[in-house]
Amino acid sequence: MKPLAVDLCAGLGGWTDGLLVEGWDVVGFDIERHQYGAHKYPSQLVLQDIRTINGRQFKGKISLIVASPPCQKYSYMAMPWSKAKALAAWYRDQEHPERIVELNELFNACQRIAKEAECPIVIENVRGAQPWVGRAKWMFGSFALWGDVPALMPVTTSRRAMKQGITHRPDGSTNFHGRKNSGGSWFNIGGPGQKETGKNPVHELAGMKGIPHRPIGHWTNPEENGTKQGGDWFNNSQPFISRLTGSKSPARKAASAMIAKIPLVLARHIARCWKPRIEAGQWG
Repeated sequence: MKPLAVDLCAGLGGWTDGLLVEGWDVVGFDIERHQYGAHKYPSQLVLQDIRTINGRQFKGKISLIVASPPCQKYSYMAMPWSKAKALAAWYRDQEHPERIVELNELFNACQRIAKEAECPIVIENVRGAQPWVGRAKWMFGSFALWGDVPALMPVTTSRRAMKQGITHRPDGSTNFHGRKNSGGSWFNIGGPGQKETGKNPVHELAGMKGIPHRPIGHWTNPEENGTKQGGDWFNNSQPFISRLTGSKSPARKAASAMIAKIPLVLARHIARCWKPRIEAGQWG
């Protein structure tokens, strides 16, 4: 008997990867099947809009729900751009409270499902979601967590420590940097308000155009430093993601899915903390 978890808005299965490694069975739910070359969801996937799920069907059958509802609007409205601020004001219009309800619909659906299932839930989203859904219980770098977050969580490195080149805790253990993109644009385009450019994992085409490359080794072990896992995606074997790549293009969509993937170290930690002790010694 293995504990069973449900992964909502599963994407490429970052949560599921960690759960599987720690001995769980997982069923994922998403509105589409994400598959980009060898990258795909690693377990059973149900194609279903989570807003149509009745959590009572899971009651007594599952031990944990994990979820990563879409974060694009939250991320955009956290930007210092005039259009982003205008959109935030549009959602905050008190004469139209239904707008915020629509904005938070998927986030709230995750919470509803967990309540109906009478099951713990851990929800991941971006820091910019906090003004809309409430303060996160934990920040793994830029990965914000809500719900039944364990009391003991991995510690991330402060920005000051990173600038000083500190890579280990005083006890010698490895720090988790916990940053999604280390301050740069993922697509090497230098968006409005971005003070520092050329901070992106780029492919040889960028070098040909004179765009400075990220220092070698900076993107090593992204699953341990809490970065969004785009480092291995933007390499010489993949299309160059730039202004020439449309926002709905397969290359941009694939890159976005990889970037949004939960770090393995975080997923494994949550999996270990919630792993049921069915019998003494059965779960190590």
